[in-house]
Amino acid sequence: MIVYEWPIDARRRYPNFSQTEMTCQCGCGALPDPEFMDQLQLIRSDCGFVLPVTSGARCGRWNMKKSPKTGATGPHTTGLAADIQCSGHVAYEFIAAALERAMTGIGIHQKGPHSSRYSHIDSLPESGKRPWIWSYP
Repeated sequence: MIVYEWPIDARRRYPNFSQTEMTCQCGCGALPDPEFMDQLQLIRSDCGFVLPVTSGARCGRWNMKKSPKTGATGPHTTGLAADIQCSGHVAYEFIAAALERAMTGIGIHQKGPHSSRYSHIDSLPESGKRPWIWSYP
């Protein structure tokens, strides 16, 4: 797990996101990378609508519980990923903005009730070992 500090000027720097929503949900305190947050804030500004975060940074233990397939080293454990609750035209506009901001990973989960639909974005370095865009089963 990479440990980042939440910037002192975070309210000014990320006015649409809180430390609470971006921190690992297990309570360990893992935070996202500030440069990733800068990009997420720009995407939010580009979209002009709320982007509810369902998952931000995760420690390896929490990621194994939430995403066994990616295990202790999944994208969220790098601090370079977030899941955003969205569906329909909001999801479309969010993904378009993420592509404009050069996000390298986009996962789409658009099945089931609208309240459980989300899109994943990350800015992991390109490795050629994973798809750039995928859908969740």
